[in-house]
Amino acid sequence: MNNRSGRRLRVLYLAFYFPPSRASGVYRARATANHLAEKDWDVTVCAAPLDFLYDVIGSVDEGLSETVDPRIRIERPSLNQYSWQQDLRSFSRLRRTFPLMAQRLYEFGQEKVFPERYASWARASVARALKLHAKKRFDVVIATGNPFASFGAAWLFNRLTGVPYVMDYRDSWTLDLFTDEPAFPDGHIAWKWEKRALERASAAVFVNEALRGWHAERYPDVADRMMVVPNGWDADVIPPVTAPDGEQEPVSPERAQRPLKFGYLGTLTGKQPVEEMADAFKIARRHPELADAELQIHGHLGFFKNSPQALLQRLGLDDAARERGEEDTGLRYCGPVSKTEVGKVYENADVLVFLAGGGKYVTSGKIFEYMAFGHPIVSVHAPGIAAQDVLEGYPLWFNANSLDVDALASSMVAAGKAARDLGPEQRESARRHADIYTREAVLVPFEERLREIVGRPAAD
Repeated sequence: MNNRSGRRLRVLYLAFYFPPSRASGVYRARATANHLAEKDWDVTVCAAPLDFLYDVIGSVDEGLSETVDPRIRIERPSLNQYSWQQDLRSFSRLRRTFPLMAQRLYEFGQEKVFPERYASWARASVARALKLHAKKRFDVVIATGNPFASFGAAWLFNRLTGVPYVMDYRDSWTLDLFTDEPAFPDGHIAWKWEKRALERASAAVFVNEALRGWHAERYPDVADRMMVVPNGWDADVIPPVTAPDGEQEPVSPERAQRPLKFGYLGTLTGKQPVEEMADAFKIARRHPELADAELQIHGHLGFFKNSPQALLQRLGLDDAARERGEEDTGLRYCGPVSKTEVGKVYENADVLVFLAGGGKYVTSGKIFEYMAFGHPIVSVHAPGIAAQDVLEGYPLWFNANSLDVDALASSMVAAGKAARDLGPEQRESARRHADIYTREAVLVPFEERLREIVGRPAAD
């Protein structure tokens, strides 16, 4: 796809969390960059410095880097790690010599300049981008948040160069998704920055209609530039489940008789209704259909080094619970899963548990992967979240529409019964619903919008 001069269109992608990061939303950034490269865009990504990913938050998946298109150029501008530094030896000379002055300067920057501790990365990204732009101009910028300093960087780069930009709200900046309330008080500098960035943006993208609607109501002057690009599932990581002849594999007699396996795959966090899931499963196991059933939890416990112990305690899987000699609850923590094993985890489960935190504006990226495997899905989340719009029409969805543990347990039992009776035709019907949300399908309109902004439609 070339423009009229024969030059490939060039995009600067401001995505702090990019492989090997395993932060929430990294799959969206990876898929977007790969899709554009596949469509013959010249893609440059500004991402987080590696020492921050490895040494500060310790949150990486090296295998994920191997799935990034090799044509993509990745830049890693610097980040002032002031708020994360614990070792005196890592302090700057100013901070070691004048610690109070250093603290006041840092706080001034947060309160008066840009309200996020990633602001230094944004400034460094603009500086790096200007050098690259001087050598070979960019046609458009995509900024994805969080962190939302990427929006500030896109705005500044636009002011300096005139290059149009798109804001991708992978998350919400000024709306707290877990309380459905504004994240900042009136008059906070974040509101000023969001309004400023949206006013100059050529487009603003949201993961669901609920979020688009909330922002359109707050910023009506730019509502016509807002669009929805939902998350999706990645065919290169989640391959189709088919037999060699292309038909769905039937359930083996051995599998039909063994105890049921419920599965959760994803990063477990403190914002999710973990206790409700665990308590409901304990109740559900009393039913004959779920005798000796297991709920296998795959993935990382939190995004930070100190998260696992608290989550194990909430699940009743910590050392103290074992020492008390508590009865077997059927819950199993199975640890992180490499990208090459994700398909096996999904396929070996009989029922998938969709555990999500937050309120009506939340659509978890995991639900798209869940649907792609055509298993019964049990919802464990507050009623009315945006993910329900995606699940509507999925024929194997079991939703208590409540966090009441007895209602959740009943849904789990019903899903278990459905798993026992599941045939190839039912799985195929479920997967047809999931095919609406392949990354390829959901990103086509986005890429077309970028071409409209640049003014270079693809050749027929």
